[in-house]
Amino acid sequence: MTEVSSLTGRLLVATPALADPNFDRAVVLLLDHDDEGSLGVVLNRPTPVIVGDILESWAALTGEPGVVFQGGPVSLDSALGVAVIPGDEGPLGWRRVYGAIGLVDLEAPPELLGAVLGSLRIFAGYAGWGPGQLEDELSEGAWYVVESEPGDVSSPRPESLWRAVLRRQRNELAMFATYPDDPSLN
Repeated sequence: MTEVSSLTGRLLVATPALADPNFDRAVVLLLDHDDEGSLGVVLNRPTPVIVGDILESWAALTGEPGVVFQGGPVSLDSALGVAVIPGDEGPLGWRRVYGAIGLVDLEAPPELLGAVLGSLRIFAGYAGWGPGQLEDELSEGAWYVVESEPGDVSSPRPESLWRAVLRRQRNELAMFATYPDDPSLN
């Protein structure tokens, strides 16, 4: 297989044409992307489940809205912690993924990270692609690939993240932010 250029740390923004209901208007942060496949979390799918109801010790460290997010359709019974930690060195219990964004070891004591966390989100499940699968979806036009910003992980208005990410693009992608939810109603 040919070498894959890593998209780790970037956002996948679902195009209006993407037909999979799991990813309708989804914004996915890629946590890993190489020739063995890809893994990411959907940043804009809050659930009604309060973090304190399932991970009480981490609840005080999560940002608003203090709920669990559905990270994707795979392994919904598992949890991933994604946090922003500014600076060059991260604490024990955190692994840098890209820039200031990293994964939190949810088995570690929260006290190890509490003082340095810029933000924390808890995700149930993840989005995953096998080798070459994401590249096929990209060539079919299912996703826009854009740069992430640390604030994307902790957006206080996750329901508007799809439009916000598109709106900040400095090219023709910005116009898709106004794409109607149901174009047949126009």
